[in-house]
Amino acid sequence: MITFFGALLLLVLGFFTYSRLIEKIFHIDDRQTPAVAHPDGVDYMPMKTWRIFLIQLLNIAGLGPIFGAIAGACWGPVVYLWIVLGTIFAGGVHDFLSGMMSEREDGSSISEVVGKYMGGVVAFVMRVFSVVLLVLVGTTFSTGPAKLLGYLTPDVLSANFWLAVILIYYLCATFLPVDKIIGKFYPFFGLCLIVMAVGVAGGMIVQGYAMPELWQNFANQDPAGKPIWPLMFVSVACGAISGFHATQSPLMARCITSEKEGRTVFYGAMVAEGVIALIWAAAGVTVYNGTGGLTHALATLGGPGGVVYDICLTLMGPVGAVMAMVGVIACPITSGDTAFRSARLTLADWFKIDQSKMNIRLMIAVPLLACGAVLSQLDFGIIWRYFSWSNQTLAMIVLWTGAVFLHRYGFPPIACLIAAVPATFMTAVTVTYIFIAPEGFKLGAEIAYPVGIVAAIVLFALFWYKTFVVNKDNINKELCK
Repeated sequence: MITFFGALLLLVLGFFTYSRLIEKIFHIDDRQTPAVAHPDGVDYMPMKTWRIFLIQLLNIAGLGPIFGAIAGACWGPVVYLWIVLGTIFAGGVHDFLSGMMSEREDGSSISEVVGKYMGGVVAFVMRVFSVVLLVLVGTTFSTGPAKLLGYLTPDVLSANFWLAVILIYYLCATFLPVDKIIGKFYPFFGLCLIVMAVGVAGGMIVQGYAMPELWQNFANQDPAGKPIWPLMFVSVACGAISGFHATQSPLMARCITSEKEGRTVFYGAMVAEGVIALIWAAAGVTVYNGTGGLTHALATLGGPGGVVYDICLTLMGPVGAVMAMVGVIACPITSGDTAFRSARLTLADWFKIDQSKMNIRLMIAVPLLACGAVLSQLDFGIIWRYFSWSNQTLAMIVLWTGAVFLHRYGFPPIACLIAAVPATFMTAVTVTYIFIAPEGFKLGAEIAYPVGIVAAIVLFALFWYKTFVVNKDNINKELCK
């Protein structure tokens, strides 16, 4: 239990210390935010800070910090280190920079921000990559809840019926003004996500469970012997750092009314997600008495969804079971609809399409949902295995963009390192993973590890050379005034 509370304390301290350093380096000021400068009643909509924070938390989280943390817990308490360090030094930085870069680029989608600072070729790749990824996320987060609802309701209400209902809801949430559905209901579901995590943590403490300590067994405890590096760093995903967050942050960058809100909304939501992930990782190895029991539960209870239900029922009783069902159904749906909304905005920014008129928004939203409906009938098994890697690769690209952004506006090298260092680390993770993973090149560690390390060193050296040697005078200090 000491390890758990120590990790929890570090996450809280990270928010109150490191996030302030990031905020100071970024030089926030009193300039007008896009929501204040030109509210359009649709996407650029001023909201209160607490509401934006809860919406951002739900947008970026969904079931990510739960399912990812449970998967990561199969390696044992060592996952705590990645959740804590990844959240503070990588995920929080990634989310703050993606949100604030978007805010300073008039709320632009992340693909447009990346394109501006990384070049036209990267912009095109990011646009296509983002839209495809977002449609896949939205579709997958509709089929899962639809199947579960079909199982829980009478036979006449089949999974396809619920899929149609969810897609119709997605359509409404995608093109309606952000305050009509997302602004009204998401804070409630975001609060439910927090309450569920607090209930799980409280249940373990009150019922006297013995949480494993990190110093008792620091080694890899995965029963199948899967290597920690780089598999654990990709599996945890949203619980430490996630590129999907970068597609969601611009939604709230269009709603904040002051740059001072950025630290709470973007970095703060990532820390909250880290806390939720920490709790669920601890629950995974605690309730099932180790990684062997957790692995067995995942195999016999139908995957992470069954494990979530079982943990909530065990620790909180019937109330927990209800909360688990709400979480497993509502959380993916709320991530799915914002994924489709982000896809609409990405396409609108790409082709410079004004979104003030409803019929124009429908012209983009309807084809996107039609693609989702078609894809929902296909087998995602193989395709979706690439999502975690693609997700972390996107995070790596956004961090490199953040480093270039900081250099371009005259920040010193030491400031640029806050993004360049985690970008280098994530480069090593993603390159190593695709070379060693079953869905990648399936090469041995003796090849994949050196390739990943060399790739990270080369990209860092290239960044340093291009920014602080070749383009050392190509800066614009207007942003820092």
